[in-house]
Amino acid sequence: MALIDIVEWDDATNDVFAWKFGQNKNNNLSTFTQLIVRESQEAVLFSKGQILGKFGPGKHTLNTENLPLLRNLFGIPFGGKNPFIAEVWFVNKTAPLTIDWRTDTMRFRDPEYGEMVPLAASGRYGLKVEDAERFLTQLVGTLLNFRASDLTKHFWGALVARTKSVVIAFMQSNQVGITTISARLDDLSRFLAEPLREFWESYGLLLSGFYITSVDLDTSTEDGRKIAAALSDRSAQNIAGYTWQQKQGFGVANNALSGNGGIGFLGVAAMSGMLGGGAAQEMLRAPQQAPAMVSPVGRKEVFCARCAKKYPATSNFCPFCGNKYNPCPRCGSDNLAGSKRCVSCGTELASGLAGGAFGNACSRCGQQVSAGLKFCPNCGSKL
Repeated sequence: MALIDIVEWDDATNDVFAWKFGQNKNNNLSTFTQLIVRESQEAVLFSKGQILGKFGPGKHTLNTENLPLLRNLFGIPFGGKNPFIAEVWFVNKTAPLTIDWRTDTMRFRDPEYGEMVPLAASGRYGLKVEDAERFLTQLVGTLLNFRASDLTKHFWGALVARTKSVVIAFMQSNQVGITTISARLDDLSRFLAEPLREFWESYGLLLSGFYITSVDLDTSTEDGRKIAAALSDRSAQNIAGYTWQQKQGFGVANNALSGNGGIGFLGVAAMSGMLGGGAAQEMLRAPQQAPAMVSPVGRKEVFCARCAKKYPATSNFCPFCGNKYNPCPRCGSDNLAGSKRCVSCGTELASGLAGGAFGNACSRCGQQVSAGLKFCPNCGSKL
C-alpha cells in the first residue's frame, strides 16, 4: 500500500470554495505525511465520519501529537511510521467571492398605478468561508470540490424565495413603485442584507457584501413588455408636451382625412365613435363653424389633460398631478392651459385659456365659462 508523503493544494482558483485532496486517488496517509497549508487556506481532516483535526497556514506533520484521535480511531502508538486513512479538505478563505444573482418574476401591486406589475431583481453578493468545519459538514458532502456555481445552484430556491418576499415587503411598507424604486436601491440592499447574513452564517459563510443593482419590470413577460412600452410612450408625451387624448385625436384626424383632403365615409365613422354621430354630421355640414355650446352637466369623470388619469369631474384639480381642471364648455373634457380647441370635441376655446381659465366665472357656481356667453352652461344662471 503506497503511502502519501506530501498533501497540498497548489493550484487553488478564485471561484473554488473547497477542494478535496487526491480526488479519485487513494487517501492513505501516515504519521510521517507532511501537510502544507498556504496562506488564505485551511485544511480539515476527516476519518470514519469524524473530524481528526484542523490546520492553518504552515507545514505540519500528521502524527499523534497534533492528531490525538489517531490513537482512538486506529490504535496508533507514539512514534514510528504508522499508516491511516483520512480525507483531506482544503478550504479557500481568501477575499470574498463575488456571485451574481437574479430572481424570477415577482408580482407587485404598484401604489402609483394600483395594478399588479411583473418585477425582477438582480445584483451581486460576496461570500467567504468563516467556519470551515461547519461549511464542510453541512454543504460539501460527497463532492470533490465546491465552486461558486455549486453554491448558487444549491441555494437557488431558498435565496429567490427569501429575496422576493423581502423586496415586496420593502416596496409595500414604503409605498415605493416601479418609477421610484431605483432611487431606493441602497436602502433596499441594507434591508435585505441582514436576513441573508443570518441565513449564510448558519452554513459557516460570511456575507461580506450584498448589492441590488436593479429592480425593474420583467420584460420577459408579455404584460411586462406592454407596461414598459406604455411608460416609454408616457415619457415621450411629457417631453413633447401632448396628452394621451391629444395623441388619440391626432390619429383619428389623420385616418379620417380622405385622399382629396376631405373627410370620407370611414372618417365619419371614426369621428362618430369619438364625438358622437350628431357631432360628426354637424362638422360635415358646417366645417367652418364651431359646434353649439351645450352644458357639461352630468359628466361624472374626466381624464386629466396632463397625466391622462381619470378623476371625478367635481374636482378643481387633478388629484394625481395637481393640474387645474380646465373644462370644455361644450363636453366638459379637460384641456391644457393655452389650448385653442377642445382635444375631445374640437370646440373652439376662448382666448382666456392662456391664463388657465375661460375668462369669466359664474357668480353663482364659480364655473369658468367662455367669454360672450349669456348663461352659465353649468347651472343656467344669467351671467
